Amino acid sequence: MTDLAPPVARVTQPKLPDGLHGSARLWAMMAVSLAVLLALLDYAIANVALPDIAQDLKASASSSIWVVNAYQLASLVSLLPLASLGSRVGFARLCRAGIILFMASSLLCATATSLPMLAGARVLQGIGGACIMSVNIALIRFIYPHAEIGRGIALNGVTIAVGVALGPTAAAIILSVATWPWLFWINLPLGALALGMAFKALPETPRTNQKSDILGSFLCILGVGSFVMGFDELSHHGNVALSVSLIAIGLGAGIALVRREAEAPQPILPVDLLIRSDFAVAFVTGFLGFVASNFYIISMPFTLHDELGLSAALTGLLITPWPIGIMCSAPVVRRFADTVSAGVLSSIGLSVTATGFILLWLLPLQPSVFDIAWRTWVAGWGFGFFQPPNNRAMMVSVSHARAGGASGMVQVARQAGQAFGAMGVAAFFVLFAHEGAHACLLAAACVAASAAALSASRLFMRG
Repeated sequence: MTDLAPPVARVTQPKLPDGLHGSARLWAMMAVSLAVLLALLDYAIANVALPDIAQDLKASASSSIWVVNAYQLASLVSLLPLASLGSRVGFARLCRAGIILFMASSLLCATATSLPMLAGARVLQGIGGACIMSVNIALIRFIYPHAEIGRGIALNGVTIAVGVALGPTAAAIILSVATWPWLFWINLPLGALALGMAFKALPETPRTNQKSDILGSFLCILGVGSFVMGFDELSHHGNVALSVSLIAIGLGAGIALVRREAEAPQPILPVDLLIRSDFAVAFVTGFLGFVASNFYIISMPFTLHDELGLSAALTGLLITPWPIGIMCSAPVVRRFADTVSAGVLSSIGLSVTATGFILLWLLPLQPSVFDIAWRTWVAGWGFGFFQPPNNRAMMVSVSHARAGGASGMVQVARQAGQAFGAMGVAAFFVLFAHEGAHACLLAAACVAASAAALSASRLFMRG
């Protein structure tokens, strides 16, 4: 007997276009770069003004550090929940919302009349920055064709290097002609330009229909925040009982989060990605790379200023070869990032970085400016060569549906590595007293070499 029932219609997702092309790609990448530059400039720009802020708001120098810490901590703890949110609302929408929040909080920063008000506004600013940074790599995956993702990530790395390099310089220029609130007023026209380009050029991306996980987000924020604050307190030889308690709370919240998210299709903490060897190796390699970089970035000014007796202006100038080296490596790595494995490229880059750090550690007692500059450039060149292939390895190892989680983990590797690198520097300064800055350079070399070895292990992994 013939079945005359009509066939059941199947709803299928439309095939996603393989990236943008021509002027559409150019404008979209400019929008992402400007948004990232906005977030990164303010990440570093306030450091230079801390003495002025403390004096104007009648706060102690130690308390004023919370102007920086509030931004960093808020950004770090909110990265993964926001990356998950981006998968639900769309990466372009979250980026635009982040720019709007960043501009509004910049207004609050500029008009703050007390340190608590400024620190609270910086928390909001950190969340706005995290909205941008948690999805920028995911957006690049939809802007560039699959075969050219490495090029887009390399360009993004240049933007990050420019932001890091311009932060202190921009702050110095602004403070030479205006007061510290103008460090935040300047974000309004820059943010308006970024927002206009984001509305015009960013591609709309697929969205999941998963419900919000409020408890999972809370556990993630509690776990990351407590863990980082506990280790930070410990690295400064603070209250041991408080440090241990915070670390224990962080571990407890982390375990609860892993158990809760283990079976979720779009987990806030992407446990399913971390148990994959290719993704996990890339994540830990990135984390160690940024631990090494912050061992250098934070300690080197002390070496130059305190140990070698160089002026503050010359110290700042001699840090500049680091981002210049990163920018110089971009044209080279862009040629190979999509065709040569990260196991080869990232290992080479990290080995070069470790060599640069060793050469800085072995500086003569009275080095010339050139002695310092070329060694710093070598370390920066290697660091720029390592990042794009490693970030690409994390992104292409997952499906489009998991791009948000992978993008969030790229930024977690960066910011968590920076945070733990800073803690390591603080601990070394306590342990080694006057030799702490010099010891940090050796530690930076050792961590970078370890990251290179871990990266090279990918060459022996089964495909």
